[in-house]
Amino acid sequence: MKVRNDSTGWGLPSIALHWLSVLLILSIAVIGLYMTEMPNSMLKLKTYALHKSLGLTILGLTALRLAWRLYAGAPDPVPNTARWQRRAASASHALMYATLILLPLSGWAYNSASNFALQWFGLINLPRLVPADPVLKPLALTVHNGLFWALMALVLIHASAALWHHLGRRDATLVRMLPVLVHDPKSPDPTAETRQ
Repeated sequence: MKVRNDSTGWGLPSIALHWLSVLLILSIAVIGLYMTEMPNSMLKLKTYALHKSLGLTILGLTALRLAWRLYAGAPDPVPNTARWQRRAASASHALMYATLILLPLSGWAYNSASNFALQWFGLINLPRLVPADPVLKPLALTVHNGLFWALMALVLIHASAALWHHLGRRDATLVRMLPVLVHDPKSPDPTAETRQ
């Protein structure tokens, strides 16, 4: 099982970081939607703290993913991928990475403007991004909420495109990112028979 990405597929670190990101994004989305409806209680405070810690984790994980991608590169598109599809994929990936950075930063700014302390899982105290500011507070929250829905739209587009490649075009785009079926360039294309 390869470690570094090559022209034919993703390596194990890229696959693991991708699916860990998916798990964290889905978890924080559910928590974020649920926690605002909770009655004021100690459980609500703990749920907010978990939401913030997961957001910081996603921020760090995204930075790690970008650093690894710069080091390890990315596979070539599968054969016969149209130029517009390659450009659309590149644009959507860039937007998703940008959103995964700006979304937790906007939450951090909202937390700071609200004059709350910020800790990562109760282990590390983090500095304020901005001073306490009652004017900036609602703006940061609006940006944070807007970026959340933008991320959800990008995730839906990304997942739909992967399924379209797998079920419609029957190529190896999705297979190359599956954790169990790590694409091996020496093995035959698992979708080849269905394309004939």
